[in-house]
Amino acid sequence: KVKSSRRHTRTTDTATGPCAMLLTALMMLAAVAAAVAAIDKLEVIVDHKPEKCTRLAKKGDRMGMHYTGTLLDSGKKFDSSLDRGTPFTFKLGMGQVIKGWDQGLLDICVGEKRTLKIPAALGYGARGAGSVIPPNADLKFEVECLSINDEKTEL
Repeated sequence: KVKSSRRHTRTTDTATGPCAMLLTALMMLAAVAAAVAAIDKLEVIVDHKPEKCTRLAKKGDRMGMHYTGTLLDSGKKFDSSLDRGTPFTFKLGMGQVIKGWDQGLLDICVGEKRTLKIPAALGYGARGAGSVIPPNADLKFEVECLSINDEKTEL
């Protein structure tokens, strides 16, 4: 006698089953979370580096910079030294600027251009900055180093 082995398969309507509904909800939640996920570390992109770089910026250097700052998620500009026509000056690594700048501008050369993508924790954090930078905002700065300790680029 040969036994018949029949497999009994059960089909479920994946569109309406409770597990499918839960899975769909979790996938939607994950998609929303990914869309608004904050960056978790500083990203430094070198957009232009001069052929000759004889001096790298270090902690304590007096920096002269042009910059444009935008909100990373929307691209909305919140500040720019270019609009004022005056370079921004500060001492690097001394806490005079946000941590993302103190870290992201180390070893920059005069004439170098960088894009800094700064997580909120290295920017203005949960407090934000007035009405222009909301709490927990990730930031993007396009920067150009004009001088280090008043030494300017050679033309």
